[in-house]
Amino acid sequence: MTIDFSEYLACLKADPAHEHAQALESSYQEAARVMSPRGLEHYLTGIRAMCGLNKGPDLVMTYVQEMPGVAKEVGEDIIPDVVSSLMKLASHTSGTVITLMMATMPLAASRLGDLEVMRGYLNLLHQLAGKAPRGLRPMMENMDELLAKLTLGGLRRWALWGAQAHARDLDGQLAYFGLQTESSRAVLQKERRGTLFVDNQRKLNFYLRALWARAFFMRPTSGDYESRTGLKPFIEDFQIHLPDAFDAWRGISGVELYRAAAAHCAAHMVYTTAPISAEQLNPAQRVLIGLFEDARIESLAIRDFPGLKKLWLQFFTAPAEADEPGARHPLLDLMMRLARALLDTDYRDPEALVNESADAFRAAFAESPEDNRISWIAGVEFYNRAVQICAVPSLRILEDWPIPYRDDNDYVWDFDENLFMTRGVDYLPASQQQVRRNVTVMEMVNELDCELAGDDAQEIWTLSTPFWLDQEGCTINELEGKEPVSEPYHYQEWDYQVQLHRPDWATVIERRQGRGDPETMDEILIKHKPVASRIRHLIDALQPQGIVRRRGYEEGEELDLNAAVRAMIDIRRGVMPDPRINIRITRHVRDLAILVLMDLSQSTNEKVGVKEGEPGYDEAPSILDLTRESTGLLAWAIDSIGDRFAVHGFASDGRHDVQYYRFKDFDQPYGDEAKSRLAGMKGGLSTRMGAALRHAGWHLSQQPAQKRLVLLITDGEPADIDERDPQYLRHDAKKAVEDLRMKGIHTYCLTLDPEADRYVARIFGENAYSVVDQVERLPERLPAVFAALTG
Repeated sequence: MTIDFSEYLACLKADPAHEHAQALESSYQEAARVMSPRGLEHYLTGIRAMCGLNKGPDLVMTYVQEMPGVAKEVGEDIIPDVVSSLMKLASHTSGTVITLMMATMPLAASRLGDLEVMRGYLNLLHQLAGKAPRGLRPMMENMDELLAKLTLGGLRRWALWGAQAHARDLDGQLAYFGLQTESSRAVLQKERRGTLFVDNQRKLNFYLRALWARAFFMRPTSGDYESRTGLKPFIEDFQIHLPDAFDAWRGISGVELYRAAAAHCAAHMVYTTAPISAEQLNPAQRVLIGLFEDARIESLAIRDFPGLKKLWLQFFTAPAEADEPGARHPLLDLMMRLARALLDTDYRDPEALVNESADAFRAAFAESPEDNRISWIAGVEFYNRAVQICAVPSLRILEDWPIPYRDDNDYVWDFDENLFMTRGVDYLPASQQQVRRNVTVMEMVNELDCELAGDDAQEIWTLSTPFWLDQEGCTINELEGKEPVSEPYHYQEWDYQVQLHRPDWATVIERRQGRGDPETMDEILIKHKPVASRIRHLIDALQPQGIVRRRGYEEGEELDLNAAVRAMIDIRRGVMPDPRINIRITRHVRDLAILVLMDLSQSTNEKVGVKEGEPGYDEAPSILDLTRESTGLLAWAIDSIGDRFAVHGFASDGRHDVQYYRFKDFDQPYGDEAKSRLAGMKGGLSTRMGAALRHAGWHLSQQPAQKRLVLLITDGEPADIDERDPQYLRHDAKKAVEDLRMKGIHTYCLTLDPEADRYVARIFGENAYSVVDQVERLPERLPAVFAALTG
């Protein structure tokens, strides 16, 4: 039956002279080529539905022209979903916005690349129409940039963050979804993933075709809606399903991950000729059999293409990153080493079971490499021997396979029921760090054109011994070197107006200040000899470590003979005796870690008690001098007690450069090294207190102490050059104190601002601060505060 296409365009009043009649007719002919009769019926029904919305002719023409491209990318089954979604959105937004959505559908289909992922995208649009309708139009206008950087999960988190932050701020919605605000860019950067599947799909197709001279169908999967958890690679319906994004893993790039995962799944499809029976097997046995089956198909692939061994082996030899969990279940660790032994013939493991299992499997593989029953036998045998060494963990732990390129192995099993299971694995983004290498003097001289490394250098070479310059009479580092700068630490900030955290908003960079004469710190004890004498008494009064015996308890470990005699006398006299006749023995241990955090902003350079131009101004001490003296006295006191402590400082030059100085660390003795840095400290810039407190709390959280304390010394309220609202940084500092308290870290503030009563109690809480009205008394007040807090 011939279809009259003009009947479906009745709402456009189409006629042969219509300016767009030819273009619409060509779009219909394209749809007829790429769609089945059923899909074409859905397409034509959609045209009538768009006409029935009465949102203008642009929507109908956009639908007619763009829908064939969408169906070509993800399949014609998406047509009813698109039509249904647009009809639902018609009651929430204008026809112009719906037309924009339809115009960006081909872009979304090409970037997302999968039917189910595309349906998730339509659901996201429906959610945003109810939560942030003003943001839909600017979001559609920037969809090209958004989908070029984000997966569907990242787009969802970025959009819902903006919808929640600007729920009642319509202008804020326009700015956020239009990528015009710093918070929008910050969240976009946070959600950005490393390597996207859509950018490498064509290359992967050519890669697999070059290996096995056949086509493999690959599709992306999106499993990271609420978190950064993606789906494991899997095979279903003769198609390879890979995560829509891979982050670098232990220094291995996302592109390498995609090559390894695609080649592994393709090897399953090429070399698996018959399924393995799963009857009478428990989940742990199936996992172990799958481990040997992975080794079998990879060995077959390496036999045909030896270069694949290098591709897969690097995942077992790459060193673990610092932020990875250190301890795994013993059986999982045994499996990791066995997988390497099966792949690498040169590897010998300390555990005999691993070596014996690998040797036995290679012998069986040499006799019948095409028979997957050798995997069944090897897996069951390894299971029977492994359970004698360690317990079998839960299935969730076994499925948490740390090698990201391996698939879930459901393809190799023959189940009674056709069940399909998806299992997740976390992909944590890895920061690209500079490489630091220790080299010899000759390597430094012969290989480098410049002895000094810039901030953007990929490698930094260091010498174990000083590089002396004979003519200058000093080392090259003393002459032209600079103090090292740490990698940036990103911390969130609290926006009190929207009651949400701004993610990765402040950047803390650890730096080093110049050095001074360490004898300066020793002279402080002589200068403040009376105060030092009182501090010595405070130290002696603090409770020592050891056994403490306390009398006067009704229950205890020992009997107090004197109290017992008095009780017996009272009984003989007919008087009610005192029942507290026992001694309680307790062991007192000072388990304390304290971090002294100094505000080193520009205001600390002000002189105390003298104005500029008055006599004696140059000789008068500054706030920084008094801070140095008081910190020196406190450091001497804490060092005498033996508590773990650190002395740090901070200043800020906007949210992008919060400078953090470590004068003495917890594991560093209070010697000439620390004293020289304290003697050379200087003040400057501003006071972004919240970011500094969070970084100090991070350092404290690394200490295994029962009681952890941040003692902040400041001369003013939080402030910075890029923030005009005086309440913003106050609320952020208050939130930082609350967050530290949730982690078991107590914060106490010693402020030199005589007007601090207006804000310091709201930031730190009652009884968590002291105001030093006379700055000259700071050296004697600080040790007394320490004794009161830790005694």
